[in-house]
Amino acid sequence: MARNKFDIDETLETPFDIRHLKRALVYCGRYKGKIFLSLTLSAVAAIVGLLAPLFSQYALDVSLPEGNIPQIIILGALMLASIVISVLLSAKRSRIMTKVGQDIVYDIRKDLFEHLQKLPFEYYDSRPHGKILVRVINYINSISDLMTDGIIKFILEIFNLIFIMIFMFFVSWQLALVVICGLPVFAVVMLLIKNKQRKAWQQVSNKSSNLNAYIHESIVGTKVTQMFTREEVNAEIFDKLQNNYRKSWMRAVTFSNLVWPTVDNVSIWVRGAIFITGLLVFGTGTVSLGNIIAMCSYASRFWQPLLNLSNLMNTFINAVSYLERIFETMDEPVSVCDKEDAKEMPEIKGEVSFNNVTFAYETGPNILENLSFTAKAGESIALVGPTGAGKTTIVSLLSRFYNLSGGEIDIDGTDISSVTLHSLRSQMGIMLQDSFIFSGTIMENIKYGKLDATDEEAMEAAKIVGVDEFISSLPNGYYTEVNERGSGLSQGQKQLISFARTILADPKILVLDEATSSIDAKTERYLQRGIDHLLKGRTSFIIAHRLSTIRNCDKIMYISNKGITECGSHDSLIEKKGDYYKLYTSQAI
Repeated sequence: MARNKFDIDETLETPFDIRHLKRALVYCGRYKGKIFLSLTLSAVAAIVGLLAPLFSQYALDVSLPEGNIPQIIILGALMLASIVISVLLSAKRSRIMTKVGQDIVYDIRKDLFEHLQKLPFEYYDSRPHGKILVRVINYINSISDLMTDGIIKFILEIFNLIFIMIFMFFVSWQLALVVICGLPVFAVVMLLIKNKQRKAWQQVSNKSSNLNAYIHESIVGTKVTQMFTREEVNAEIFDKLQNNYRKSWMRAVTFSNLVWPTVDNVSIWVRGAIFITGLLVFGTGTVSLGNIIAMCSYASRFWQPLLNLSNLMNTFINAVSYLERIFETMDEPVSVCDKEDAKEMPEIKGEVSFNNVTFAYETGPNILENLSFTAKAGESIALVGPTGAGKTTIVSLLSRFYNLSGGEIDIDGTDISSVTLHSLRSQMGIMLQDSFIFSGTIMENIKYGKLDATDEEAMEAAKIVGVDEFISSLPNGYYTEVNERGSGLSQGQKQLISFARTILADPKILVLDEATSSIDAKTERYLQRGIDHLLKGRTSFIIAHRLSTIRNCDKIMYISNKGITECGSHDSLIEKKGDYYKLYTSQAI
C-alpha cells in the first residue's frame, strides 16, 4: 500500500476548506471570556495609541505658531502617556492570549491523542508510526502561534485598520484617498500568490512527514541497520529526503517573502504621494503642515496592519495545511467501537463460539471463511498451522480488534459485537509474541493492566512465572527504571515480565500468542508451572510454533486454507497422520 511508504507524499482530498478554521474556532469558544477581554484591551490600546499623531498635529498647527510652550509640553506628555498606556495594555493582552492559546493547543492535542487511542488496528497497520507521530507533535506545535495570538491579532489588525482610516479621514479626506489608492496593488499581489503559497506549504508538510517517518523507522531499526551494514545506503536515503524538505521549504519561503517587500514599496510610494499632493494643495488652505505630518504617520501605521495581516495570512495558510492533517486524523472513523445500545458484558464463564466467521483485512482477500467452532468453558485450545494462515487473526477477532466481514462470535451466548469494548477486553488477558515494555519501573509495567493491585500481588505474579529472582537482583529491584521497549532487558526477560502482567490481571479468557518464543527451554519448563496455574479454570487460546508446548491442550486446531482443516487432541491427530502429524514429526526430526 503506497501510503505505508515513507517516501510517498500524502495527499489531501479537498482544497482549502474554511470549515477547518471554523473547527479551530470551536476550541477558541471555550475561552470566549478571556478572548473578549483580550480584544477589549487591544481595542483600547489601539485607540489610545492613535491619539499621538493628533497631538502632534495640534502642536504643529496651533501651539507652535502661538508659541504656547506649556501647551506643547502638555501635548508631548500626552503623546508619551498614550504610547506607554498602549504598550502596557498590549503586553497584558499578550500574556492573556499566550495562556489561552496554549490551553487551546492542549485541548486539540488531547482530543487527537484520545482519538488515536480509539482507532482500530487497521489504521496503524497501514501507516508508518512516524507519520502519525508528526501530527501529534510537529503539526500541533506549528499551529501554536495561530492559536496563541494569531486569531486575536487578525481581528485586532482589522480593528486597527478601521480606526486608522477613521482618523485619516478626520485629518484630511483628500490625503486619505491618496493612501487608499495603494490598496489595489496590494490586493492584486495577494491574489496572485495566495493559492501557490498554500500549495507550497502543503508540500513542506508532506516532506516533513516523510522525513519524520524515516527518522522514526531508522531509530527503531538501528540494530538491523548495523547488522546488515546499511548505514551508507540509509544516509543516502536520509540525504535525499532532507534535500526534498529543504527545497520545498525554500520554495514556500520564497512565496511568503513576496508579500512584505510589496507592502513596503507601496507604503513608500504612498507616503511620497502624500508629500507631493500635500505640497500641491498646501497653498489652498485645505491642507496644513500638521495635516501632512499626521497623515504620513497614519499612512505608515495604515500599511503596518496590512503587513501584519499579510504575515498573519501566511501563518493562516501554513496552519490550515496542518489543521487539515490534524482534523483529517480526528475524522478517521473509529470502525471498532461500542454500538449505541451496547451493554455491559456479564462476568465471563468462558464458552466461546465462532459461527460462520468470515474476515478480510480492508479490501484484501478473505483470511478466514465460514469458520465455526466451539470452545467450552475452561478448555485450552491450541492453534497451529503455517505462517499467515490466520491464527493470530482468530484471537484478534475474539478480542474485537477488528470487525468481522461476516458471521458472529459469541461468549457465553452473548454476541461480542453487542457489548462494550471495555467490559469485554477487561476480562481478557492477551500475551503477544512482541512483549512491549513501557518506560517506567518494572513494578509499573507489571501493574499496567491492574492499577489497583498491591505490590505484594505483583511480586507474587512475578514469582509464579519465575522472574522474581532476576528482578530482585537488580539494583532497585522492582523499582528499577527501564527504558521504552525495555532496552537493557533480554527478549526472554521482557516476555516473563509481560507474563506476570497478564497473570496479575486475572483474565477470564487467556490468549497466548507465541508467548514463550523467546524463553530458553530450562526457563520454559519452570514457566510451565506458572502457565498451568494460569490456565486452570480459564478458557485459553494458545498459538505456538513449538508443538511440545501444546501437547497437553484439550483441543488442537490446525488452521489452513481459510479455516480449520483438523481438530482434536494431540494423540488423535497423531493417529490421523494428517497435517498436524507432518508438522509435529518435522519438528521432532
